[in-house]
Amino acid sequence: MLNILIVEDDRAIANLIYMNLCDEGYRCTCAYDGKQGADLIEKENYDLILLDIMLPEIDGYELLEYIKPLGTPVIFITAKGALDDRIKGLKLGADDYLVKPFQIGELSARVGAVLRRYGKSERQIDFADVSINMDSHQVSKNGRNVDLTVKEFDLLVELVRNKNVALYRDRLYEKVWGEAFIGETRTLDSHIQRLRKKLGWEERIKTVFRIGYRLEE
Repeated sequence: MLNILIVEDDRAIANLIYMNLCDEGYRCTCAYDGKQGADLIEKENYDLILLDIMLPEIDGYELLEYIKPLGTPVIFITAKGALDDRIKGLKLGADDYLVKPFQIGELSARVGAVLRRYGKSERQIDFADVSINMDSHQVSKNGRNVDLTVKEFDLLVELVRNKNVALYRDRLYEKVWGEAFIGETRTLDSHIQRLRKKLGWEERIKTVFRIGYRLEE
């Protein structure tokens, strides 16, 4: 599981980022000022750091100078949206620059892009009694391999990444099959049934009336 540090003094924003990235399968930690961020960086290795610029104690520019020798990628998240500020941040060594207010979906996409650029990707996702290896496309339950088809595997990953969220049938179908949903649900429903049976998750993958499915933690 990839490890992300969020250094942001606005607790509402930090917690929003935390919840959404955790839901996507990342392990996240929050620091609410620059000094706390520096202390955490000293103690633990992170795959990515999301860094506000205007921080108490130590500002983001100074903290970036401390981070650079570690080789950890950094995305600045800040209200300083002027072109000169963006240029300064990127010239100092930030890998990306996101201006507040932002859409959480855009942040997620930028996080994924920076991690891929550094050759970091989700190699394993663990949920309940199931482990998913993203490199080998192997799934195990309590240490025993479970044979899934390609679509069953993709469907499982989508459900786990959105655990406790009711997912609409059309969204699930379009994400997994990569084509427009035209209202025919038998393909999706039959895959859900097989996934439930193979994983013993009859009680975990819930049918949500008139919506679709939800994986319960």
